[in-house]
Amino acid sequence: MKGTMKAVRKIRSEPGFDLVEVGIPQIRPDETLVKVMSTAICGSDIHFYNWDEYAQKRIKPPLTLGHEFSGEIVEVGAEVREFKVGDYVTADSHIVCGVCEVCKMGLQHICQNLKIFGNDADGSFAQYVVVPETSLWPLSRSVHPDIGGIMEPLGGAVQATLIEPVTAKYVVIYGDGPMALLAAGVARASGARKVSLIGMVPSRLEVAKRMGADAVYNIQDSVDYVQAIKDETRGVGADVVIEMAGAPASVKNAFDSVRKGGRVTLFGITPKPVELDINFAIILRQVTVRGVAGRHMWDTWRLVDGLLASGQLDPSPVITHRLPLDRFDEGFKLLTTGSREGIKIMLHPNGTP
Repeated sequence: MKGTMKAVRKIRSEPGFDLVEVGIPQIRPDETLVKVMSTAICGSDIHFYNWDEYAQKRIKPPLTLGHEFSGEIVEVGAEVREFKVGDYVTADSHIVCGVCEVCKMGLQHICQNLKIFGNDADGSFAQYVVVPETSLWPLSRSVHPDIGGIMEPLGGAVQATLIEPVTAKYVVIYGDGPMALLAAGVARASGARKVSLIGMVPSRLEVAKRMGADAVYNIQDSVDYVQAIKDETRGVGADVVIEMAGAPASVKNAFDSVRKGGRVTLFGITPKPVELDINFAIILRQVTVRGVAGRHMWDTWRLVDGLLASGQLDPSPVITHRLPLDRFDEGFKLLTTGSREGIKIMLHPNGTP
């Protein structure tokens, strides 16, 4: 396809992004061109916006940002077999080689040659994005584009929560970001006996309740939430604890909250190494620790599809704002300044879907 499009790009090695006019990208034989209907701002995008130390090590300008999106295929390469023009799709953010030893073990999401949209390849903060066929996931037209646009992070929440079953178990979640709130909904939809969430933003804790949390704790209150979890389990602790805050203190509290023989899932990325006495936190208490990065391709996606189709999981409370692409800066400021009431902010590059 010829012509130009609007895109939000990191052009300079400094804070902020720019809305620019660029050429519509050309596809290779194994790729598709997707007209973006909805794309979400992610926590990693905030790092790139702020241009912090992590961002400076992770990406190289110029680059179009964005990796969570939905849209419609408008062009297909000659080697594309399973998708056609007009298909409604989303995509895994991972671009994988499919031939390395890790991919062959079924762990494509941590491919040895991994690339990620908006990190290593131009992403979805644009009117069009190039997507390899191997990264596409088909969507039902019953799924709203905004929901389709957050299926990638929802998949991460599903992977972190359901890497082992939670049915009839007491699940505790540390964090009140989008992933943690989605995890609360996943745990509730999957039959958890009780779901508690620990965070710090009152409006987000209210969303946690809407997502299915039975109890919420604000770390800024005087309540000892670790002790409260122990008290309500007669000193035993929770069956499953999911750490999504990425704070050293909450990592420690996660292990203090879990029962002997329980499971701790570590999903949040901490800003610095965490000191932990593994003898008493893990070994002697026989605690299972699962590290989770992203979501399995494509097992987790099938679970996401099933949970949405069942009607038991509604992720829409996590979406708080919808903006046209040219108001992207407003969206980032909602997430980086003030009361942090914005949670998942959707950008619409081609008008309201």
